[in-house]
Amino acid sequence: MSAPTAPATAETIRRNLGEFLAGRTKQTVADDVDLFGTGLVTSLFAMELLVHLEQSFAVTIAGPDLTLDNFRTVDAMTALVLRLKGGTGV
Repeated sequence: MSAPTAPATAETIRRNLGEFLAGRTKQTVADDVDLFGTGLVTSLFAMELLVHLEQSFAVTIAGPDLTLDNFRTVDAMTALVLRLKGGTGV
């Protein structure tokens, strides 16, 4: 698990998630792949993703943000983290 040392830019979030997913699935995952549609991620693993995002980027994901759509792709998770951190990540 990566420590939240680097600024949360779209690039660092995508890299962090790519490394986390590759480590857990033993596959390289493209940023726009539907993780649930491909069967790479189950709802239980989505909870692990949630914890990983909260710990890695010092965000709290709760309430209306707890939808599968926010965890469906690396791009969706990146957008969620950027929104919660109040940045554009460019």
